[in-house]
Amino acid sequence: MKIGPFGPLEIVIILVVILVLFGPKNLPKLGTAIGKAVKNLREGLGGGKKVEEAEEPAPKAADAKEEIEVEVIDKPEPGKKAEAAEEAKKEEA
Repeated sequence: MKIGPFGPLEIVIILVVILVLFGPKNLPKLGTAIGKAVKNLREGLGGGKKVEEAEEPAPKAADAKEEIEVEVIDKPEPGKKAEAAEEAKKEEA
């Protein structure tokens, strides 16, 4: 059973070295710190967005349907721009 480039013997040696360096009393603190760091990293990379989106309520159907009034204006022909502008001014007044 290999995990990446490491075999079972290498993994056991690494775990023994970690145990000697940090001691049995500090290993739970080390594990907790690493777990929090991984959790914060995942949230920072966007993993937390899925949870936030799921918690937000969906908008109601009545709110989603908004009526928008649109006025359609015909484009004047290229030579009649000045005439269209004058007609628009007369209509406003």
